[in-house]
Amino acid sequence: MNIAAETFHELTSPTSPEMWVLVGLVIFFAIVWRLGVFKMAGGALDAKAQQIQNDLDEAARIRAEAEAVLAQLKTEREAAEAQAREMIANAQEEAKRLEAQAKIKLEETIARREQMAERRIALAESQAAAEVKAAAADLAAQAAEAVLAQRLAGQKTDPLIDKAIEGLAGKLS
Repeated sequence: MNIAAETFHELTSPTSPEMWVLVGLVIFFAIVWRLGVFKMAGGALDAKAQQIQNDLDEAARIRAEAEAVLAQLKTEREAAEAQAREMIANAQEEAKRLEAQAKIKLEETIARREQMAERRIALAESQAAAEVKAAAADLAAQAAEAVLAQRLAGQKTDPLIDKAIEGLAGKLS
């Protein structure tokens, strides 16, 4: 202990430079304390802490708003997806309905055109039959005319006309 006591005595002696450094340091801290530098530094630190706290509060508020907007966007996206699925389903149903209607109209058109074609064929058949009958009648009339013309050419007088004239003569007398 003797060494510790000697060291303390050397440090606290008025001629020791360490003693004067200690005295200067104490005076410096006293002046700084008296001028209120510690209060100003504390106030600056408190202001900085308050600014950091305000920034943290603002960040928390912005985060909460962002989470709310994100939740709203998710809900809107889900609603839009559901609406899109519904629109697709409706469009598919409408396409099936239109396809069925088009098929029915096509079948009706085909049936109507088939009926029209059958009527035209029947009309053409009846016209052809009428033309054949007319041609046969003309041919028969020409043949009869030719036969009668040959008979009359061979006879100078017509027996039917002669009989009719004799019958008239008897009736007139």
